[in-house]
Amino acid sequence: MNKIKNMTEEHLQDELDKWEMVRYRMSDEGIEYCFKHYSTFSEIEDEQFHSKREKLIELMVDIEEYVQNKITEIEDEITKLTEDE
Repeated sequence: MNKIKNMTEEHLQDELDKWEMVRYRMSDEGIEYCFKHYSTFSEIEDEQFHSKREKLIELMVDIEEYVQNKITEIEDEITKLTEDE
């Protein structure tokens, strides 16, 4: 059953306010800070939202680690080349 369709106008307005706050934070704070540092948005009672939020955080961590590993790999290669000279 669709939870939204069974809400009163007052509850709908409250839900709208919550979602608009998330949108504002994403825009104002940036997505990374918004989801990794600003809030877990526990006031949002939507499993799909939290699942997507958690996946996004995991992907952000993965890309940060990947980039750092590439930097380290390249720096190591540069060090090897300069040591051989």
